Amino acid sequence: MQFPLKTILIDDEPLALSRLRRLLEKHTDTFTIVSEAKNGAEGLVEIDRHHPDVIFLDIEMPLLNGFEMLSKLTRMPLVVFSTAYDQYAIRAFEENSVDYLLKPVENDRLMKTIEKIRNITQAGNGHPGSFNPYSENLLRLLEEMKPKKEIFSLSVKTGDRILLIPMTEITHFEAEEKYVFLNTLDGQKYLLNYTLTSLEEKLPKHYLRVSRAGIVNSHHIKEIQKHFNGKYVIVMRDRKASQVTSGSTYGDAIRHLLDN
Repeated sequence: MQFPLKTILIDDEPLALSRLRRLLEKHTDTFTIVSEAKNGAEGLVEIDRHHPDVIFLDIEMPLLNGFEMLSKLTRMPLVVFSTAYDQYAIRAFEENSVDYLLKPVENDRLMKTIEKIRNITQAGNGHPGSFNPYSENLLRLLEEMKPKKEIFSLSVKTGDRILLIPMTEITHFEAEEKYVFLNTLDGQKYLLNYTLTSLEEKLPKHYLRVSRAGIVNSHHIKEIQKHFNGKYVIVMRDRKASQVTSGSTYGDAIRHLLDN
């Protein structure tokens, strides 16, 4: 990328769009506005046409909101979110956008965004565009935001048979050395061909990672007992009343469970 950066403004509010344009036009050394769009669908067309370096993107828009639009991009420009809603701003910030601007956009706040963009594009031996972790992170996080395909069972191999274990009967998963085991309400234990990390990515939200070696089904927790060093002992509702000890760094997840 070379300065000034090719820039597209995407916002369904004409007044907000014109205000942002006026502010950015004061910084022609950093931005060249090549196009504008009033919704996510138009934004996709303009991005494909102009291949911008940076986009200023509203979140709440008709047809496609900002997040939905980004999820359809194959090449991610630098993204600055603009929104009138704090909850969206926080979410956008947490998802590693370059920055976010609360409407109405103020010039002082925009200056901080400009400084951040310049730092990003000039990182790495002083060559513009040689380092941009934000685009890669945003693509990854948008992928994580996509709804998970619902799963109803997991397959396990026992002898010459393959059993399908309903998700409703699974109480917890535990790792022992290099192996991961599935545990069921009736006290059975089966070896799996998954890592806990890969399981965590595909399991429904009520399955909770509680330690480096354990994932529990919160629907089958019988009780939670305080342990030492910020740990908890989780007693399951299976036939064996299995106990799973949480890791000390997973305390927040357990406390969140207790608050619900």
